[in-house]
Amino acid sequence: MKIVHEVEGQKGKFFIKPEYETLAEMTYSKAGTRMIIIDHTEVSEELKGQGIGKKLVYEAVEWARKNNMKIIPLCPFAKSVFQKEKEIRDVLS
Repeated sequence: MKIVHEVEGQKGKFFIKPEYETLAEMTYSKAGTRMIIIDHTEVSEELKGQGIGKKLVYEAVEWARKNNMKIIPLCPFAKSVFQKEKEIRDVLS
């Protein structure tokens, strides 16, 4: 499944939308020029248990690394991924 990144103004999202329905989404808000705040992650029932939420977090981490950005994970799910996965903490603010 392809993860798409979309930015509109001060907000953005990483999501999976194969047809007409969004099946998974993680949203964020920009905080200055070098930081984003992940505020929400949601995965549809049909994709739950497949690690899709974690893949969204990792996609955001890769994007942050490439763009010299830092992440503040306010979303409880994203925060738990950062707590469990040491190798992605380099982008934490």
